[in-house]
Amino acid sequence: MQSQVEGIVVRTMPYGENNKIVTLFTREAGKITCMARGAKKPVSRLAAITQVFTHGTFSIYKGKGMGTLQAGDPLESLRHIREDIMSTAYASYVTELIDRLTEQDEPQPAIFDILYQALHAIDDGYDPEAITLFVEWKMLQVAGLTPTLHECANCGSTEGEFAFSFQELGFLCHRCFHIDPYIIRLSPALVKLIRTFYFVPIERVGSLTLKKESKSLLKQIVRTIYEEKAGIRLKSRKFLEQLERTPEFLPKKEELPKDE
Repeated sequence: MQSQVEGIVVRTMPYGENNKIVTLFTREAGKITCMARGAKKPVSRLAAITQVFTHGTFSIYKGKGMGTLQAGDPLESLRHIREDIMSTAYASYVTELIDRLTEQDEPQPAIFDILYQALHAIDDGYDPEAITLFVEWKMLQVAGLTPTLHECANCGSTEGEFAFSFQELGFLCHRCFHIDPYIIRLSPALVKLIRTFYFVPIERVGSLTLKKESKSLLKQIVRTIYEEKAGIRLKSRKFLEQLERTPEFLPKKEELPKDE
């Protein structure tokens, strides 16, 4: 059976001398894996369309077992991502996270939209670290994790000072700080940012700019949730952290934007 899908290449692996196994996240069918025969040959008509991050339409023949990628037409190559090492690293983290948290052949158009919007925002030059944070917070629900962020996880209060509790998986108000000795206290601006990342669609966030300190704390919280509550640590994270510690890739102090 032949099908035509719109998708984004999230992962490839070599198979034999000339072939690739390609994982696509598609709008119509969710995550699907197919064989691209001859795609490792530079002259192959499948060579360009099977590059990671490529957004295109794909013609797939599905018989028994794995489907076969027969043809494809690029809609966008997202070339900037592949030309900038930091953009590549963050986009790789985003695609690996979505790949890790989703099952095969389950239509999930909302997740396709998150992937599509995140990669396009990175390609358009928005802060890739902030975009990655957005995806990490948004995908918590897909991982089966639903932090309490609209009120205190213990008493239900919506007013006062808040902190984040890994023990309670959510916010605690100042009246309940005593129930968790390991809370991370948050400024009102950080509480608002976490809620923005978790609840607000990416297109409404726009060109949100964050201080380095804010991004570091939000990253520490969300990645600790994934590790402690879901046992997830991504391979691409190690490379990303190495880059983030490399001085030539860090933003200069005077260039750091302020939180909006």
